Amino acid sequence: MLAAPEDFGAAFAAAWMARDAGALASLFSDNADFVNVVGLWWQGRGAIEKAHRHAFYTFFARSRLICGKTAVRHLGGDAAVVHQRLILTGQITPDGAPAGRRTTILCAVLERHAKGWIAVAAQNTEVIANAETFLSGTSGLRPENYRAPPSPD
Repeated sequence: MLAAPEDFGAAFAAAWMARDAGALASLFSDNADFVNVVGLWWQGRGAIEKAHRHAFYTFFARSRLICGKTAVRHLGGDAAVVHQRLILTGQITPDGAPAGRRTTILCAVLERHAKGWIAVAAQNTEVIANAETFLSGTSGLRPENYRAPPSPD
């Protein structure tokens, strides 16, 4: 368990860099939920560990994950929400070529227990530059940039 919610992002990245799916999963409660960047929903620590173990030996085998901006919001004394910007490089494409740099924001809900803090839910969201939403069409899901309507003021 973590000493403080602020430690979550760094611990997540350290486990990632060590390719240690068990250490990464240990940041989560037994019945935690994790939704990844493409909407896969892993329920339970075992599922979170299994998915990351597979990724660490395949498309994330040479990846590097570093932490950026962190924001923590305490929700009373025993709960907190952590937003952590993450930068990923070194991902491998299906044909084995290097993929480009990615930025995500990992949002985690943590609760305090007697021994420290643990995540009960997390969602990792891909940051798509210059896009405000997605549209689905015959060519699949694609990001779209919309101009905001004028303010009603």
